[in-house]
Amino acid sequence: MSSLRNHTVEGVSGVFSIIGHERCKSYLIFHHETDLGDGFRAFLYFAALAYCFIGLSAITARFFSSMENVVKHTREVVEIDTSTGTKTIKHEKVWNYTIADITLLAFGTSFPQISLATIDAIQNLGSLYAGGLGPGTLVGSAAFDLFPIHAVCVVVPKAGELKKISDVGVWLVELFWSFWAYIWLYIILEVWTPNVITLWESLLTVLQFGLLLMHAYAQDKRWPYLSLPLGRGERPEDWVPAEAVSYMQMNKLHGEYSEILESGQDGDGKIVDIFSIHSGSGTGPIYHNLPATDMSETSTNHLGSDTILEESCIFYIWKQQFMDALTLESSESRKLNSILLRVASIFWQSLLAPWRLLFAFVPPYQIAHGWIAFICSLLFISGIAYVVTKLTDMISCVTGINAYVIAFTALASGTSWPDLVASKIAAERQITADSAIANITCSNSVNIYVGIGVPWLIDTLYNFIAYGEPLRIENAKGLSFSLLVFFSTSVGCIIVLVLRRLIFGAELGGPRLWAWLTSIFFMFLWLVFVVLSSLKVSDII
Repeated sequence: MSSLRNHTVEGVSGVFSIIGHERCKSYLIFHHETDLGDGFRAFLYFAALAYCFIGLSAITARFFSSMENVVKHTREVVEIDTSTGTKTIKHEKVWNYTIADITLLAFGTSFPQISLATIDAIQNLGSLYAGGLGPGTLVGSAAFDLFPIHAVCVVVPKAGELKKISDVGVWLVELFWSFWAYIWLYIILEVWTPNVITLWESLLTVLQFGLLLMHAYAQDKRWPYLSLPLGRGERPEDWVPAEAVSYMQMNKLHGEYSEILESGQDGDGKIVDIFSIHSGSGTGPIYHNLPATDMSETSTNHLGSDTILEESCIFYIWKQQFMDALTLESSESRKLNSILLRVASIFWQSLLAPWRLLFAFVPPYQIAHGWIAFICSLLFISGIAYVVTKLTDMISCVTGINAYVIAFTALASGTSWPDLVASKIAAERQITADSAIANITCSNSVNIYVGIGVPWLIDTLYNFIAYGEPLRIENAKGLSFSLLVFFSTSVGCIIVLVLRRLIFGAELGGPRLWAWLTSIFFMFLWLVFVVLSSLKVSDII
């Protein structure tokens, strides 16, 4: 039976090129695509791929806003003074700072790659071979995260401004698990079971994400025996401080709309959330005393009227999302003196309009602490990832470019755009470099433990039940070589970050010249990875 299965596998492997050629005769949207010629079809598919990446950048802003609202969520803790009987309410954050970085930020921004890899795995069920599109994209995404995103973040702070990692212990834990992820991947590809993945290997890969969470939490809480004895510097109260930009809210006295903060706050500076209505003037600190007696009926009625008004505000904001999506020229573009700049702005808004109209269906992030918008954003990202897999398949067919090369270059760069945006925003708006750099290191861990582990678990479980055999890796040698190149270049990146900490006292910012030189060096390391990996896949080296 085993020899028959091996013979079948060899037969499947032998007709891969024939199947690929037949698939090039298929079409993506309309039947007559095949009559356009391979060159023109490749141009159209690359243009569509770029447009999907624009869509990812458009949904990232909405996703990031919802994520901020999730992390801002607090719970009320009532403390009673035993001597006076005075009740004191303390608002504590629900999310741990470190866990939010690893799960919401890193997992959320890596969701395009995770979705793409999972879709690729499901499409290859029953083939006995793992799809190369997902692993290639995730390894390439790791290189993009580590090098280009570091290159951007290091020059984001203003000239002379320094932003350092406040909790070095947590960063070292995250860095350890990030490096171990790629060492582990190399071990299971080349040492334990070369060129195949067993069910237990894929299961252990996924379970290590839980170990990362527990270890990082233990370090954040400074648990004895499980944490490094390192101090922690000043850390911002807010995960990502909100910026004051204008929005609209219904005026509670006259029924008209007035300017408020776009960050979802009402006129008193309180978060507008229909599942979390806060009382009080909002002008004092977050600690305030309450009388020992219960709230009066008048206060209860006032709270009910506030709920109705805030719900009206939510519906207005949702309506405003659709109106903004259909507005091609903003007030800022009207102020431009150059007609060329105004035309360029209108053209760009026209490109974004279909995406903005589609994403306007995502509920406002002021609802349910942002969770509904967060989940809906991930669903839209998954939909785009599915289209991207189809486009990549067609591009590989009509151009003859190895799908693995496309995966760790074009796909990795495009799907890593949310990572770039998130780290850039964190580097701009936080007083420390923790979240900006944690997003990079944790995203790389998530890419392996979840992004590769879950798809391989799906495939190995199916093969184990259906055939009783492990999962074969079609391009294991190329993937292993890319891992070695990535590991070697990443050591250079970490050494530079350590030297910047020792010389300038911070990982990001500093003297402008040195910041730009660091950025150029990081980009050089990325080019080395891309070139060497491409040459290996093409059997040139």
